[in-house]
Amino acid sequence: MDFNDPMLVLNSCIGQIVDFGLDLLWRFIHIIVSLCHIVSGIFEAIESYAISLGLIQRYCSIDIEKLKCLAVVVDIEAAARDVSKVIELLQWLTTIGVKQVGLFDSQGLLKKSKDMILEMVPRSVLLQETGERDISSDRIALEFISSSNNKEAVVKAANILLEKYLKSSHPDKGEEEGENVFTESHLNEALRVVGENVQGPDLLLVYGPVRSHLGFPAWRLRYTEIVHMGSLKYMRYGSLLKAIHKFTGVRQNYGV
Repeated sequence: MDFNDPMLVLNSCIGQIVDFGLDLLWRFIHIIVSLCHIVSGIFEAIESYAISLGLIQRYCSIDIEKLKCLAVVVDIEAAARDVSKVIELLQWLTTIGVKQVGLFDSQGLLKKSKDMILEMVPRSVLLQETGERDISSDRIALEFISSSNNKEAVVKAANILLEKYLKSSHPDKGEEEGENVFTESHLNEALRVVGENVQGPDLLLVYGPVRSHLGFPAWRLRYTEIVHMGSLKYMRYGSLLKAIHKFTGVRQNYGV
C-alpha cells in the first residue's frame, strides 16, 4: 500500500471500520439469541414444574383416548447411558394413561434391555403378546423397534405388491387387465400378510440432540405428529404432559 496516497489510506481505514462493525453486530446478535434461548429455557422449566404440581388447571385433564399409539425415539448415546431415564419416562406414561408405546433407538440397545424394562415398568407387556386390539385398560403395551426392524417385512411386502403388479400387467387368458395403482390399503394388506404391525404412532416424541426422527421407520410416520423434547437427561414430567395435552386438544383432519 502506498501510504503517501491519502485515498488508499482512507479506503483501508473505512474497510477496517466496516469489518469491525460487522463483527460487533454479529457478536451482539449472537448474545441476544443466546439470552432469548436461556430465558425461553428458564420459562419452559418453570412452566413444566408448575404443570407437574397441578398449578395450571388446563393440563389436569387429558382425553387420552385420542392417543391410540405413542412412539418414543431415543438417541443411541442416551439409550446406552440412561436406561433408567427411559424406565422413568415409561412410568410417567403409565401414570398419564397411555396404552401403547413404541420405543425406538437405531441400534436396538433398548431391545436388549427389554426384560429389565418390562420388570421395572408396572403393568407393562409386550405388544406382540397382546395383539393390537386386545390391550387391557390397566396395562401398557410396549414395542421395541430399531433400524433393523421392518426391513425384511417391507422387502417381503414389496415382493407381494410386485407379484400383483406383474399379474395385472400380464393377465392370464380370460382375465381382464387391472389398474397398476397401489394405495395405502394395498401396502397395509401386504404388510399384514407378512405378519407386520401396520399401525403408525399418532405422536412421536424425540429425545435427542437434533430435531430429527433419528432413523425411525419412515413408512410408519404417515400421519404422525413429531415433537422434539430435547435431551433425555433433562426430561421433565410437565413437558411430557404438555406435549400430550397439546396433541389431544387439536382436531385431526385427514384427507380422503
